Amino acid sequence: MIQLKDIIVKFGDFEALHNINVHVKEGEFFTFLGPSGCGKTTTLRTITGFIEPVSGTVSMKGQDITHVPIEKRNIGIVFQSYALFPTMTVHDNIAFGLKIKKLKKQEIEEKVKTIARKVDLSDEQLAKAVSQLSGGQQQRVAIARALVTEPAIICMDEPLSNLDAKLRVQLRNELKKMQKDFGITTIYVTHDQEEALTLSDRIAVFNKGYIEQIGTPNEVYNFSQTEFVANFIGDINRLESGLVQGLKLEGSKHHFIRLERVRVNRTKEEQEFQAQGVIESREYYGLYIKYYIQVAGQTIKVIEKNDGINIYEAGESVTVGIHPADVMSYPAEK
Repeated sequence: MIQLKDIIVKFGDFEALHNINVHVKEGEFFTFLGPSGCGKTTTLRTITGFIEPVSGTVSMKGQDITHVPIEKRNIGIVFQSYALFPTMTVHDNIAFGLKIKKLKKQEIEEKVKTIARKVDLSDEQLAKAVSQLSGGQQQRVAIARALVTEPAIICMDEPLSNLDAKLRVQLRNELKKMQKDFGITTIYVTHDQEEALTLSDRIAVFNKGYIEQIGTPNEVYNFSQTEFVANFIGDINRLESGLVQGLKLEGSKHHFIRLERVRVNRTKEEQEFQAQGVIESREYYGLYIKYYIQVAGQTIKVIEKNDGINIYEAGESVTVGIHPADVMSYPAEK
C-alpha cells in the first residue's frame, strides 16, 4: 500500500532519519512508536509530503509519490492540535476539503452528514462552532474532516495526547472500531506504549532516527529484538549477577525478563531456576498485584494475578522461579 525505501532526511547537517524502510499493508493499522525526538513524526511528515527526503523513495500502490505535492497525495491527516477552524461550524470544518475540491453543494451535504453519523456527531453538533465542543468531540471532527474526502490513507499524529486519561482510553477504543469499520489504511504516531499495543496491527519502534524493530504487538513485547525495545515497551527486570549465574546465562550479555514471566510459589518446572526470596513491598491494582521481591542479591518486580486468596505480605518468604526460555538477552553495548 505505502512503502518507504531507504529514506534519509536531513535538517542542515543533522541527519534526522537514517535509512528508513517501512511497508504498510492495505487496511493495516500501523503505528510509529518511540520517545520524543526519535523520528516518528518526521517519518509521518515525509509520507504526507510536508518534508522531502534527501534520498530514498515514498511509494503508494506502487507509484512513486516522493515529489508529489501534499494536496495531490490523497492522504487524510489528523494533527496533534487537530488544526480545526475554531470560529467555523463543525459542518463547515468537515466540508472544507470538499469545497476545495469544488464538489456540488448537494454532494457536500450528503457526504458531511454521512461521515458525521459514522463518527457519532449529531445534527445539533454540526451546527455548533468547533470552540463549543469538548476535546473528544473535536477529535471526532478532525477524524471526520480527514475521512470525508475518502483518502487512500489516514495519518494521525498523536491525536489523543491532548485529552485526559479516561477520555483517551475511551476514544482509543472508538478509534480502533472506526478504523475497522472504514477499513482504511492508518498510520498512527504515538509515544504511548499502551496505546500502540492496544491499537496496532504492527508497530515500528523508533530510536534516534533509526527503526529498531517492526512487528506485531506480541512480537515487539515478547520477542523484543534489541535492548532498547525491551526497555521501552512495557516494564521489565534486568537480571543481575546472582540470577545470571543461577540461570547459567552468558555473563558478557545483558539479560531481561518481563514481570509476568516470573513465577512465585509454583511447582518447579523442568529447566526452571528457583531461588528463595523475600517480599519487600507490594502495589495493589485490583486485577493484579505488583510485588517487589529481594532475591539473589537484587530486587525484581513481579506481577501476580489477584485471586483474592494468595496475597503475600512484606517480609514473607517466597520461592521465585525463572525459566531460561523467558529471558531476553542482548549483547552489551560497547
